[in-house]
Amino acid sequence: MTVQSDLQKATAAAQAAKGTYATFALSTDDTTAKQMFQSMSQDMDRHIAQLNSRLSVAAQNPLNDTTQE
Repeated sequence: MTVQSDLQKATAAAQAAKGTYATFALSTDDTTAKQMFQSMSQDMDRHIAQLNSRLSVAAQNPLNDTTQE
């Protein structure tokens, strides 16, 4: 696997988690739980942005994209 591939997988996982948290927020009537899941979903936006930023760096610098055994 390459660094880019690993980052793409991490980004996909973060997007899936964000969707799950958003779904939980919509599915509950518990105000505290709704706020918690909305916050978690927003946190994932930050994580996704950081992963995408790192992915851009890795794509521009082939030295960062080494094959791992």
